[in-house]
Amino acid sequence: MAFLSMERSTWAFTFGILGNIISLMVFLSPLPTFYRVYRKKSTEGFQSTPYVVTLFSCMLWMYYAFVKSGAELLVTINGVGCVIETLYLAMYLAYAPKSARMLTARMLLGLNVGLFGLVALVTLLLPAGGLLRVHVLGWICVAVSLSVFAAPLSIIRLVIRTKSVEFMPFSLSFFLVISAVVWFAYGMLKRDVFVALPNVLGFVFGLAQMALYMAYRGSKKPPSSASAVGEEVKLPEHVKEVAVVATAPEGRASCGGGGAEVHPIDDVVLPPPVVVEVKVDDDEEENRTDGDMVRPEQMIKPDMAIAVEV
Repeated sequence: MAFLSMERSTWAFTFGILGNIISLMVFLSPLPTFYRVYRKKSTEGFQSTPYVVTLFSCMLWMYYAFVKSGAELLVTINGVGCVIETLYLAMYLAYAPKSARMLTARMLLGLNVGLFGLVALVTLLLPAGGLLRVHVLGWICVAVSLSVFAAPLSIIRLVIRTKSVEFMPFSLSFFLVISAVVWFAYGMLKRDVFVALPNVLGFVFGLAQMALYMAYRGSKKPPSSASAVGEEVKLPEHVKEVAVVATAPEGRASCGGGGAEVHPIDDVVLPPPVVVEVKVDDDEEENRTDGDMVRPEQMIKPDMAIAVEV
């Protein structure tokens, strides 16, 4: 029995070391994002909520490891996680706009100071040395871990809607699955249900992300008609609509067919105009007085003719 207990402790220690290494890689995965924030001196709309929640989870698990004996490997990885997440948040507060900075500060005060202080106060009032404090704190840690593992649901929904894995790198999903397997094995070997239970959900969500990545990795967004490669965008030709009107023998107006085509119009032979000559009698001209003189515009010259259309 002593040999089996020693072997179980050895395997638990081995899985604990592996869990520390893999979890460290998960903590360091946002480094490219924050390097870009540092280079551009802007957060570019990134949200600080995941980092605030992760810091709160690390603080709770480190407190749980202090309360429970024989959980030194939980202290190490969550202590490192608290340092890394604090650096991330400090950089976020340095380069975020004022509104985002104020929101992050309120979340830190409400969650990492207020709620964590309340949890610590309630558990410290419980009897020391008993299992009640460990169980209460353990279930609180399980609830927080489940919320952290459920956070990728928004990413899964985004992948399904856009059919693109741009925002879900395969490496992160892979390391989350490996981390969940290792810490589940550590919890089972240490007979710690509070460590093993939340990693079951983490394993399921990690597999779902990997399956979605394999399903949509080859899919591309349908290109828009204006940006399709190799597709020539043809603008409608500018057609000036010209209405051609001619007087036809039937008295109808002839025009182009809708402006798209201009049909030729046959020459129309018009009838010759009828010339009406108006003669003024000589006697009538003599009887006129000066007041009845014909105005220039009323005079009809011999070379003028009135054309009357029939």
